[in-house]
Amino acid sequence: MEHLQRPGGRITYDVHGPGGGPLVVGVPGMGDVRATYRHLAGPLPAAGYRFAALDLRSHGDSDTSFAQHTTLDAAADTAALIDELGGPAVIIGNSLGATAAAWVAATRPELVRGLVLAGAFLRGDGVRGAQALALKAMLMRPWGPSMAARYLESLFTGRTTDDHPEHTAAVRAALRSPDRYPGILATFANAFRPVPARLDDVHAPALVVMGEQDPDWPDPAAEAAWMRDRLDGELLMVPEAGHYPLAQRPDVTVPAVLDFLATAQEADRA
Repeated sequence: MEHLQRPGGRITYDVHGPGGGPLVVGVPGMGDVRATYRHLAGPLPAAGYRFAALDLRSHGDSDTSFAQHTTLDAAADTAALIDELGGPAVIIGNSLGATAAAWVAATRPELVRGLVLAGAFLRGDGVRGAQALALKAMLMRPWGPSMAARYLESLFTGRTTDDHPEHTAAVRAALRSPDRYPGILATFANAFRPVPARLDDVHAPALVVMGEQDPDWPDPAAEAAWMRDRLDGELLMVPEAGHYPLAQRPDVTVPAVLDFLATAQEADRA
């Protein structure tokens, strides 16, 4: 466990793999922790990559002292970590983390060799109307931490891995923390703030990963196809997976990520 000093506090991250290997950085979504990428922490270093996974502000082991918890803050922290570790990097993002990854690719293209975007929100619409009111009410104390944990668990439609209970226990523990929940709640509030992903400025190779059963969209396949076409990228639809395909189906996603990384590395050499 290592720390990156940022204005307002420290971001916690882990690094796995050889010091000189090509860098890959994993960015979790709201409410999640860096262990969501645990299934990549062995295979990527074994293939010669240096893999770093971070905790968002107030999440996991990162500090709770930050005043801001926006998607753009997550993007800035990701860019700072790549600078610290020596980029460029392929960024793997899930949910809000994927929005942040796309923002880094648009605004700091020299730092990004490629993008793996899982369960991504790239339209910049935000949650509005009755759905927004219901979500805000759900997250209010005293029931908010319990309801947030239940909501996040509901996104794991389909299969889960043997170590899934340990992972969700860590997420629930953070939500129950009176020190952490305000920052996590502020991160959830990003769902109500439209954040355009600036896709016209994203030129890095991209792999879009979508669970076939992702409950965040009425038609996950159509949303994924839109992202693929918009980014001129590749698409992996993951069967029996919801909003967290990298955590739920490593048997499908890890080989695809390794293939994408190899292709991105070959493109760098060309």
